[in-house]
Amino acid sequence: MNSVKQTANRTALCALLIVALIPISVTGVNSADAPTTLAAPDSFSNLSDPAAQSAALFTEADKVLSSPRCVNCHPAGDRPLQGDAQRLHQPPVARGSDGFGTAAMRCSMCHQDANFDPAGMPGHAHWHLAPREMAWQNKTAGEICAQLKDPARNGGRSLDDVATHIATDSLVGWAWAPGFGRASAPGTQAQLGALIKAWIQTGSVCPQ
Repeated sequence: MNSVKQTANRTALCALLIVALIPISVTGVNSADAPTTLAAPDSFSNLSDPAAQSAALFTEADKVLSSPRCVNCHPAGDRPLQGDAQRLHQPPVARGSDGFGTAAMRCSMCHQDANFDPAGMPGHAHWHLAPREMAWQNKTAGEICAQLKDPARNGGRSLDDVATHIATDSLVGWAWAPGFGRASAPGTQAQLGALIKAWIQTGSVCPQ
């Protein structure tokens, strides 16, 4: 019980510090024009050119990959982003050598194994930043596609490994259960996985 209390108190303290540093006007903002759904793979079967179909499938999947739920942990720099407004993380933190923060400020100091909604604190057992080579911030769908296909920039994964990771990894799945004050990624994790699988089956062509 003491351990649970300590975790709750630590998480609440972190959240209070964050709220104190962020103007209320930018917390919990949901963009009205952000997509909320994903088209099914068979929606693109009317495209007779396999390359065009493949590129269209990835473009649809990119609605998730380019959403704040993904980009915030795939930033261009060494500091994560926060919220739907994608502001710089407050308090200031850094990636560290392993993506889990610096020795003085590990991600797990504030982000616990699950969301702590009373304090608005997101959480997951493996909360961390994606590797620098997987930065998606300010990238086009075509550029993100090229990164996913490149083993040197996708963690040494094959395309089938990429599809499995996207469809089943629980940290990826957090994007659809992000907790209080944050919009979910479009569609569902299963729908995204189906789009990526179909993209691979049609030749894994990247959009221009």
